Parts: sequence; structure tokens; C-alpha cells
Amino acid sequence: MASFLGEFLSEVSLQGLLILSIGAFIAGLVRGFSGFGTAMVYLPFAGSQLSPVWALTSMVIMDLTAPLTLVPKTLKDTYLPDIYKLGLGALITCPLGVLVLVLLEPEIFRYSVSVLTFVLLILLVIGFRYRGKLTAPLIVGTGGLGGFLSGTVGLPGPPVIMLYMASTLQIKTIRANIFIYLIFADLLLLGIFGFKDLLDLSAVIIGVIVMFPYLTALWVGSYFFDSEKEKQYRNIAYLIIFFSALIGLPIWY
Repeated sequence: MASFLGEFLSEVSLQGLLILSIGAFIAGLVRGFSGFGTAMVYLPFAGSQLSPVWALTSMVIMDLTAPLTLVPKTLKDTYLPDIYKLGLGALITCPLGVLVLVLLEPEIFRYSVSVLTFVLLILLVIGFRYRGKLTAPLIVGTGGLGGFLSGTVGLPGPPVIMLYMASTLQIKTIRANIFIYLIFADLLLLGIFGFKDLLDLSAVIIGVIVMFPYLTALWVGSYFFDSEKEKQYRNIAYLIIFFSALIGLPIWY
């Protein structure tokens, strides 16, 4: 046990754990009062302290606990044909994304996370939406793009969210489909990491550690959320995501 603890602390310092916990807490707040942004806030912090694989592992472990308890309730609202198509796309491309991930230098990973976060943030702010018809190949392709982004930079959600803005499904069904897809993408990523022997116990422990400040902040943000101030909350979330991505750039390290 002592040898493992020594090895663990040699991989990530107490100061590093504090930085990760701060990032997790801020990510939880943003998720709680805006409904999105966990990866875009947490990963720039994690990328500055951990290897790319460890950063994604810790985020998935941190973010899976609470949502998994809601899967049975959410499944009844899903439109399963879309889930199958999105999942098929992710199954095809997520392994390719992981292949790219293991080839990335940590500095390139941090640049990729921050730059992609900036791009996605701009698309969110300007209200970019897909306006066409949701065909089966398009849904499979979007799930595939999300799967590839999940494997490379841990951001499976934005392509699917932007696609569903054109859907005629009920709002509760859209939310349920996105929710289940993100759960599937996280579990798929962990499964691929395990299959490729990339799932390190230390990274899992880090995920468990930062889960506590994340869930605390998630509860606080949700508790104080006021639907009448949703626009203000989203603007605050955008600012936090911007500064998180800025801080995550390797130029500061």
C-alpha cells in the first residue's frame, strides 16, 4: 500500500490534485446551473496536470457516477432508433480516436483541447444549428464524429447537441437521447481503454477523488438554479469555459 501511494504521489502531486479538484468544482457548478460544459471546463485543468489518457479517464470516472443512477428513468423517454444509429457511429470511430490520442504529445493534446473548446464555444455563442433533415446516414455520421472526438479529446457531446437542434422530437426525448448517448460514449471509452491496457488504477483513483468536489458543486449549482435567469447563467458558463480553455493552453507551463 505504501509503495503504491508513493508511486501515485510521484505521478501527481498534492498541488496537482488541488488544481484538478478546483477544475472539477468549477465544472460541477457550470454543469449544475447551465446543463453542459463539464468536459470543456475540466479538461483544460486536467490536461495541465495529467497525461492525455489519464485526463480523459479521470473525467469519465468523475462524470459517470451520478448520471448512471438516472439511466433506468431516462431510457423510457428515448427514441431508440436514433440511439442505435448514434451508438453505431461511435463504435466505429471511438477506437480510431483513441489511436490518435495515444500518439499525441501532452502539449499537442492540451492545444487540441483548448482550441477545440474555443471553436465549440464560438458555435454555441453564435447559435450555430443544423437546419436540414435528419437522415439515417447523418445521424450515424454525427455519432461517429462524437465518438472520434470522445476518443481524442473527450468531447463527444457538441456534434450531437447541435444536430438535435433540427429535430422534431419532443424536448424530453431529445434530452434523453443526448443523455444516453453521452453515457454510452463514456462507457465505450473506458471499455476501449481497458481493452488496450490503458486504464490505469491511479487515474481511476484521481477520478474518484475529484468526483466529490464535482458532485458537491453540481448539487449547489442545480439547487440555486433559477429558470428565469437561464440566459444569464449560460453567459456566465460561456465566460468560465473561455477562461478555462485559455488557462489550459500550454503557453503558461
